[in-house]
Amino acid sequence: MLNWIALSVFKQFVNVGKITVKIADKKPITCYGRHDGPSVMVTLRSNRVFREIVMRPDLAIGEAYMNGDLIIENDDLDSLMLFLMSNHRHWLTHWAGRTSLAISNRLAFLRHHNLVRASKRNVAHHYDLKDTLFDSFLDPRRQYSCAYSDDSTTTIEQAQINKLARIAAKLNIQPHDTILDIGCGWGGLAHALIDCVPETHVTGITLSERQLDFATQQRDQSGRQQQLDFHLRDYRHQTGKFDRIVSVGMLEHVGPGNYDTYFKTIKKLLKPKGVALIHSIGVYAHPHPCNRWLAKYIFPGGYLPSLEQMVKSVSKQGLKIIDVEIMRDHYAETLRHWRLRFRNNIDTIRSEYDDRFIRMWEFYLVGCEYFFRVQEGMVFQFQLAHDHTAVPLARNYITHQQKIYRDLLCKTPPFGNRNS
Repeated sequence: MLNWIALSVFKQFVNVGKITVKIADKKPITCYGRHDGPSVMVTLRSNRVFREIVMRPDLAIGEAYMNGDLIIENDDLDSLMLFLMSNHRHWLTHWAGRTSLAISNRLAFLRHHNLVRASKRNVAHHYDLKDTLFDSFLDPRRQYSCAYSDDSTTTIEQAQINKLARIAAKLNIQPHDTILDIGCGWGGLAHALIDCVPETHVTGITLSERQLDFATQQRDQSGRQQQLDFHLRDYRHQTGKFDRIVSVGMLEHVGPGNYDTYFKTIKKLLKPKGVALIHSIGVYAHPHPCNRWLAKYIFPGGYLPSLEQMVKSVSKQGLKIIDVEIMRDHYAETLRHWRLRFRNNIDTIRSEYDDRFIRMWEFYLVGCEYFFRVQEGMVFQFQLAHDHTAVPLARNYITHQQKIYRDLLCKTPPFGNRNS
């Protein structure tokens, strides 16, 4: 009886493409959608797994794949993810989908206060993983955020240099500027900004102890102790005034209850003629938390804001938005590069992590890629200032400076270390 009910609910999920499901040693069942689309075949190890997937798909599908309880024909994770993403919106129109979403949102509400102690714990959950893992798929500058691809881009190294050069150009950095990097990661952006404009000083803050150790070590090896400071510090505890403020891939961890505090802090720290550049994942549709699987295993406390939400919060603090750019498919391409590099280095990864972790990480990379390709994911960059004349009148200064900085970064070793 339970299996019949579960199957009845499961069939309601399929609107695009088709899926064939084989449960243990039973006869396969094929469900057809109303519209053409991806075709996928999976085997589930038990009826229990099937029921869990029907009741809470946003958590149970990923867990079943991680645990080896969901096996995809030809190991075609792309087809499964495309199928899931193509049917997700339809699933939310069904009572089971709405119920699952309501539970997920309620749990997220309880998670997303992101007090200082909780923020540090959430960051450590992900960013304090071993260097071996991140080096297996990131570029040499360890840029763990959306790259910028153009017609000439063929590698992740080139795309990340494009991103770094574009950020430096939008900041409109002047000699002797002081720069604050909120969520500095391993320090790759801070070094790149100095490579672009050497007569500057960058302060980087992070909540990851491993990132701080790496950033400090690279700074010392490069001999840039007078130009770079790195600290284990929450942005809410930062003091001083800065000519430029940059924050890349950090806003997603702030939480909706802290947006006003975040932009109020930027306003307080930014000099009267200063410029800030915020780079974040966002959504075209309504803002929402990461799904339950991603929140549990990858990004605790993660939240996807909308541009509208950001505009309201920025405006409340009296800051001016002087430029906005929506980066549409750039993150999908970035994630594709990361996944290929991850697979190419799988033997090295297996020396540090078990198969369950590897399947988890691949599910994360592929899922995020198709979130940007098929669903409402995007990345936005916006400039903030007190004074709207803080940057040149014509926007072509960005393209002009980006080309100059890109050429410089292509000739410069990562982290400014001539011996690396």
